[in-house]
Amino acid sequence: MTRQNPETVDEYLENYPPEIRNRLQQIRMIVRKAAPDAAEKISYGMPAFTLSGILLYYAAHTKHVGLYPFTTAIEAFREELKPYKSAKGSIQFQNDEPLPVKLIRQIVEFRVSEIRFKALEKSKAGKKK
Repeated sequence: MTRQNPETVDEYLENYPPEIRNRLQQIRMIVRKAAPDAAEKISYGMPAFTLSGILLYYAAHTKHVGLYPFTTAIEAFREELKPYKSAKGSIQFQNDEPLPVKLIRQIVEFRVSEIRFKALEKSKAGKKK
């Protein structure tokens, strides 16, 4: 383990053993592929991707990795998320199970579309004034 309060995503990842780091890296790569325009940062002590605001967060925990894609994504994928523990804005992927790559990609794509739609609506509203 290195830093307690990492300033970058790479520093955050360095704090975990290889098997957990690999899971986090896998999520990172899924998001990068599905949202190539998104930027990375540390927010609230966790890795986050931004795209005109927060796209999503992800983090390591003792027995799982968490994905935090906001309530709208949890609601939109309610059926697909039944095998996983989830709450209002979070999903837990147990460390002893493979990550659902396709589902994570779909959630990221949903969030990108949602953010772009909101930006378009905001732009239209601004032009009406």
